[in-house]
Amino acid sequence: MDFSFLPKYYLFFINGVEYTIVLAFFTVIIGFILGLLLSLMRLSKSHILKFIATAYIEFIRGTPILVQLYIVYYGLPHVGVNLPEFSAGVAALSVNSAAYIAEIIRAGIQAVDAGQMEAARSLGMRQSKAMRYVIIPQAVKNILPALGNEFITVIKESSVASIIGIHELMFNADTVRGNTYRPFEPLGIAAVMYFILTFGLSKFLGIFERRMKASD
Repeated sequence: MDFSFLPKYYLFFINGVEYTIVLAFFTVIIGFILGLLLSLMRLSKSHILKFIATAYIEFIRGTPILVQLYIVYYGLPHVGVNLPEFSAGVAALSVNSAAYIAEIIRAGIQAVDAGQMEAARSLGMRQSKAMRYVIIPQAVKNILPALGNEFITVIKESSVASIIGIHELMFNADTVRGNTYRPFEPLGIAAVMYFILTFGLSKFLGIFERRMKASD
């Protein structure tokens, strides 16, 4: 074990962590918006919208994320859509994450007591307004732990973005590995940094969840 390369290459790992966090952050934000839309489509009374949302969710969940990344980065240019590496990575990860977030949100909405909607409607609220101001806020509060777990999953899955040249943690670790001819040490450092990110985030989410329960 020789880590003598660290003084020269430590910024590679720090920059990689920054890229990983930014990539995961935008993925979760966009994935949440798309997932919310898909969940509402799946819960709608329109058979067309329900079919589209269900087909999307089942297809995305049934195919590897690496295939989806290749389709976005290598396939879309053939139809005139050229995305930079980072945008392609965010798009592919968001498309993947949205399918899982949609199911999380759907379960959260269905877990809210049906009487909440009936009470809102009895007060004169339209169904869309009741969903926006009564049902969804309660559902989001219930699913925050699951959304936090999805954020942790995205941090780990972001490593596949190194395949298309995004300078996240795994890409930079591979760069250091190639420059130093050390096959193990850079990967070990990357693994520790991934663990610190995910473990730290899980502990923060645990504290946040306990405070929410205390506020109830």
